[in-house]
Amino acid sequence: MAASLEPHRKKVRRRVNKKRARIVFDKYDLYRRAVQSAENDVEFIRDTYKELKKKNARVFREDFCGTFALSTEWIKLNPRHEAVGIDLDPEPMAYGKTHYLSKLKPEQQKRMSLFERNVLHPNLPKADVVAAMNFSYFCFKSRDVMKLYFANVYKSLGKDGVFLVDCFGGSQCQGPIEDTIKMDGFTYYWDQSNYDPVSGEALFYIHFRVGGQKIEKVFTYDWRLWSIPELREIMSEVGFKKTHVYWEGTAKDGSGNGVFTRTEKGESCDSWIAYIVAEK
Repeated sequence: MAASLEPHRKKVRRRVNKKRARIVFDKYDLYRRAVQSAENDVEFIRDTYKELKKKNARVFREDFCGTFALSTEWIKLNPRHEAVGIDLDPEPMAYGKTHYLSKLKPEQQKRMSLFERNVLHPNLPKADVVAAMNFSYFCFKSRDVMKLYFANVYKSLGKDGVFLVDCFGGSQCQGPIEDTIKMDGFTYYWDQSNYDPVSGEALFYIHFRVGGQKIEKVFTYDWRLWSIPELREIMSEVGFKKTHVYWEGTAKDGSGNGVFTRTEKGESCDSWIAYIVAEK
């Protein structure tokens, strides 16, 4: 299965004036439409927690939350749901407050808590389920720091807590390549510019072409590519009693189909996406 790093694609919103229609360059809007599927992600998180714990999760914490799109969708799923967003960068959080939080009903807004804080902070809010999505935690390049983060998550989870991260890899992710995908009204580029096999560090960019102009390096990701066994070992070391891998299935054209199934054996393929789920 040669999974794409953008398995869910949607139509770009058009803002219309009386004279003509035009695409407005809004990097967070384009990002969400090109690579995120928050509605599907929170349903997977809800269903996976219930599968493992035989009950419903109520409090969801989104680490590295950015515009906290997942948190807003979690709030919408159930009138009992509460969400917590944690991020260091005030810019995307301000965007989320303007574009997502403001569109929730007043009662829903009361169930959202946002913190401009480091995920390594020793006193993070408690939760039933914590997620670090879009490979955001790959910013931690040393094993010691990754272990510190995982231990911090473990401490903040309830007794039946679950920790969920996504992960990607494959031989195609270890060489320079620019993946181009034409969307409705814009073009999305995933640019893998560098990979160091000694350190495991890699540099990635997202570019967009809007209205005939290519805007380079809209988002930059300076990461270490972590393997599934490495991450599961660290999770076990900090105290998680079980870890599970949910592997993406294959569509007829050979790409990922967006359906993730629990397994202990993956496929050797050019690129893949998986979830790792840890139980406290």
